[in-house]
Amino acid sequence: MEFPLPKRSTKYSAGYDFALIEDVLIPAGKIRSGKTGIKAFMQDDEVLKVYPRSSLARKYQLTLSNNVGVVDKDYYNNPDNDGHILISLRNFGETDIMLRKGERV
Repeated sequence: MEFPLPKRSTKYSAGYDFALIEDVLIPAGKIRSGKTGIKAFMQDDEVLKVYPRSSLARKYQLTLSNNVGVVDKDYYNNPDNDGHILISLRNFGETDIMLRKGERV
């Protein structure tokens, strides 16, 4: 499966954009997770934080279901998720939203 690696959109971007590797339908008022195809190894004193792109709320009425995603060191190669980073999104709008493969979240 082909998918883009996280990257900064511009020279001055504060963080890296993750893209979905498959289509995800998020019904109005519901929470769904999208796969990124990304694993991240961290040292003992590190953590990966995931924030939503500002355009998700403005364009689609979506936000992260837990406000800020925290990926701990022990998430990597965890047998429950294979270490695969999922982006959990909540649709606070009144219509279903379809995010397409390659959409940056």
